Amino acid sequence: MKIGLLSDTHGWLDPKIFDHFEKCNEVWHAGDIGDPKLLAAFDNFNCFRAVYGNIDEKAIRQKFPEFQIFQCEQIKVWMTHIGGIPPIYTPLIRAKLSQKQPDILVCGHSHILRVMRDIKRPPLLYLNPGAAGRHGAHYMRTLLRFEIDNNKIGNMEVIELGTRSTLIDNH
Repeated sequence: MKIGLLSDTHGWLDPKIFDHFEKCNEVWHAGDIGDPKLLAAFDNFNCFRAVYGNIDEKAIRQKFPEFQIFQCEQIKVWMTHIGGIPPIYTPLIRAKLSQKQPDILVCGHSHILRVMRDIKRPPLLYLNPGAAGRHGAHYMRTLLRFEIDNNKIGNMEVIELGTRSTLIDNH
């Protein structure tokens, strides 16, 4: 199963995202979609899962939940927009992790790309794809692409879409 992961589009989708995720079985968006007009574009993906973020308005909040908890192959995935980072999670995520732990925790919000194991909660893999949009404090717009095969996570790829400032300067 090939997965494409993005976050923090903030109302803008780079057309290159569709090329990078063309062969993905599923695409996951970790919040801050930013504009309900983007929702129709997500129908172009085979299977699209998302959570709403702190900037998302009512139309997006009605379509997507704050948390997605699902199984992909034999991997349990939790996705939310604001979750903190290992080992400093938000109180809500920390409480949920003490009850039951996923294999993958996906967060957005920080605009900082991170792929890391939580050494205090093995084998938890924390994924934040950074920001794919052109608004925010990030320098490089990024995505993640990886594979899940039964209970194995592999072939993790960081995709750089280009700098945010280049886009702003050119628009």
